[in-house]
Amino acid sequence: MTETFTGSFTQQEPIPEEAIEAAMAVLRHGRLHRYNVVPGELGETALLELEFAAQMGAKYCLAVSSGGYALATALRAVGVEPGDPVLTNAFTLAPVPGAIASVGARPIFVGVTESLTLDLDDLEAKLDQAKVLMLSHMRGHLCDMDRLMQMCDAAGVIVIEDCAHTMGAAWRGQLSGRQGAIGCYSCQTYKHVNSGEGGLLITDDEELAAKATMLSGSYMLYERHLAAPGPEVFERIKYTTPNVSGRMDNLRAAILRPQLRDLDRQVQRWNERYDEIAAGLRGTPGLTIVERPEEETYVGSSIQFLLLDWSPERIAEVIRRCAARGVELKWFGGAEPSGFTSRYDSWRYADSVPMPASDRILAGIMDMRVPLTFSLEDCRLIARIIRSEVGAVYQS
Repeated sequence: MTETFTGSFTQQEPIPEEAIEAAMAVLRHGRLHRYNVVPGELGETALLELEFAAQMGAKYCLAVSSGGYALATALRAVGVEPGDPVLTNAFTLAPVPGAIASVGARPIFVGVTESLTLDLDDLEAKLDQAKVLMLSHMRGHLCDMDRLMQMCDAAGVIVIEDCAHTMGAAWRGQLSGRQGAIGCYSCQTYKHVNSGEGGLLITDDEELAAKATMLSGSYMLYERHLAAPGPEVFERIKYTTPNVSGRMDNLRAAILRPQLRDLDRQVQRWNERYDEIAAGLRGTPGLTIVERPEEETYVGSSIQFLLLDWSPERIAEVIRRCAARGVELKWFGGAEPSGFTSRYDSWRYADSVPMPASDRILAGIMDMRVPLTFSLEDCRLIARIIRSEVGAVYQS
């Protein structure tokens, strides 16, 4: 009998009971706005910032309305202005070039390698074209961060890290988001902690932290932040930094705090599932597994593999056959955007030039979520289904 998977690729685990209780406490007192606190109360959002800064080993943290808002705020804070060029990945999701476009800047796309990381040779050739790199750790794959930072530091290029898929990941033991000037994280449902929407921004630079806080809509209430620089820093920038409101609220912060305390255990669980699927797919004819470097500590909340140099028709047939057996694959090589997937040449608001080497890789990228609602047996079953259907099309 043909095996079929009957689970959901979009169903997350329930919010932890501790987080539900914290959220109910906020709902009962009604002080959802982060600055609406009673005397002596610190507020859930301020405590979240304090705790995440400590967890990441950063001096400052700001909680905001979304990961995309964190990215745009980071760009504004480092001084990106309308018309400025900003380097970024050709392989990423739409909110990254969207953040660049939202401040009126121009994305300059950098290629992707078969490891699904930023092509550092292509970056080196383009470093003289911009003063900022918005580095997307797309789908949790970390490039050689030592080489990248050496190159960018030597060229005077500021690095903003998009860590939407790497909360809890590390390169040579250094947490993702701690190498660049600013690290940005997403708390959207499909990321590593779930508040529906939400974002976090960390930095060790006091002026960047103060600017980001003012940009987020602190008004003159910045002294209520526990993970922010002192008031003397705000005095220098408060009259010249616009309010582009995008604050996080106390309800979402209350939901997030218990989840962040459990992050290490959740990362371990994701990686157990990821490793089961990778082991089941490894050695499939025509299929290339993206092997992780020893220097990388990854978070396997999604998995990617390559069907390199397959025709679009054969890839579409793999997707169709897997879907018929309950396995939902996404494809970054489609001519048109679909769901969350799109390519650098899909974003018509951003000029791009052909990138043949990257186009070949993008045309073969298959992507699949690995939610924690999957059991390890689910993961083994999913791998068997993909292996069977890829093999059937490969041999046809």
